[in-house]
Amino acid sequence: MLRISHYLRTLAGQCPPPRSAKPGSQRAPVVIWNLLRRCNLTCKHCYATSADSVFRDELDTEAALKVIDDLHEAGVKVLILSGGEPLLREDLFQLSAYARAKGFFVALSSNGTLIDEGNIQQIAEARFDYVGISIDGLKATHDAFRQSEGSFERSMHAISLCRQAGIRVGLRTTLTQENHAQLPQLLALMREYDVQKFYLSHLNYSGRGKRSRQLDAHQQMSREAMLMIFQQAWEDIQNGVASDFVSGNNDADAVLLLQWVHQHLPEHYPQLEHLLHAWGGNASGSGIANIDNTGEVHPDTYWWQHSVGNVRHTSFREIWLERPDPLLLRLRQYPRQIGGRCTECRWLGICNGNTRTRAWAGGDLWGPDPGCYLSDAEIARTPPTLIPCSAR
Repeated sequence: MLRISHYLRTLAGQCPPPRSAKPGSQRAPVVIWNLLRRCNLTCKHCYATSADSVFRDELDTEAALKVIDDLHEAGVKVLILSGGEPLLREDLFQLSAYARAKGFFVALSSNGTLIDEGNIQQIAEARFDYVGISIDGLKATHDAFRQSEGSFERSMHAISLCRQAGIRVGLRTTLTQENHAQLPQLLALMREYDVQKFYLSHLNYSGRGKRSRQLDAHQQMSREAMLMIFQQAWEDIQNGVASDFVSGNNDADAVLLLQWVHQHLPEHYPQLEHLLHAWGGNASGSGIANIDNTGEVHPDTYWWQHSVGNVRHTSFREIWLERPDPLLLRLRQYPRQIGGRCTECRWLGICNGNTRTRAWAGGDLWGPDPGCYLSDAEIARTPPTLIPCSAR
C-alpha cells in the first residue's frame, strides 16, 4: 500500500515520514483475516469467490480467539477483519472486542450493505479504528459490478450512518475500465459524505478477479487515475483538508508519484526518492499476511492458491517467522529476482517487482507484472539522451 498523502505531507513538513521496516525483512506483518467466506453479494472482482452460502470447516469462535492470542504473541499490531462479509459472522463483535483488548489496531472491511439503523450503534460501540466500505463506481456501474440492484444506495447509506456515529470511514474503489471515467465523481462523493480516506486498488487477477481481468483499466487509464489522485491529495494538503489518499496492488504508483514530484515539486525529489527506497515496494510475504476462513496462511489475500501453513496446527510465529515456507523466503528477497524487462529496471528497488499474482496469472510467477504501466524509456537504467533538432 502506498501512503500517498502521508508522503506528500512529509514533503510539506507537516508530519514525520511513514515508519518503515527494512524492505523484505522478516517481521510481524499487517494481517488481513477473512473471518468467513460467505457474502450477501457476488462481486465480479472477488478474490475469495464468495457466495451467499455457508462454507465448511471455518474457524469457530474458540479457534478464532486462539488465533488472536497467537497473532499477539507473534508481535502483530494491525488486524483487518474481512470476508466474505464479516457482518454475517455472529461473533464478529466478540472477536473484535477481544482483539482491541489485546491492543490491536482493528479495522473492519465491509461492502456496507448490511450496515443500517439496526446495528450502527453496535458498530460504533465496537470502536473499530477504521471501517472501509467498497464503492466501485456510480449507481449503475456499482450495482452491475456487485451484481445486486440497490447495493450502491445501501452502501452509501452505510457511509452516512458511520459518519453520523463518528466512525472513521474509508471509501475503497477497484479501478476498472468501467469506472475509470467516474473517478472525479467518486472523489466528489468523498467530499459530500465527509469521508476521510480514499483507497484506490488496482485490479488483481485472483478469484473472480482473474476471470474479470479483461475489465482491468488500460495502462493509460491507470496513470491518469493516479495523477488525478496525486493532484487532489496535494491540493488538500495545501488547503488544510484532512484527507488520506492511498493506493494498492500496483507498486508502479510509487514511481509515478516520484515522477509527479519531480515535475511539480522538484526540490523534494531527492527526499522522496530516499523515502520510497526505504519503503521498498511490494511487501507480500513480509509486511503483509493473510489468514483465510479455514486458517490457511497466505503471503497476501490474492495468494489463496498457495498456503504457507495453517494456524489450526502451527503457531503463526512458527509459520511466519521461525520456519517460513520457501515461497516466503523468495518473496522476501530484496530486491526480488524478477525476469524480463524488470531485470534492467532502474526502479526495482522501489517497486520490488510489483504484484506477483498478476505475473502468475500471466503465466510466469517471476516474470514482469503485466499491470506495470511504466514505459521502457521510464524504467531504463540510463535515461535516453535527447538529441535536439535544429531547423535548417
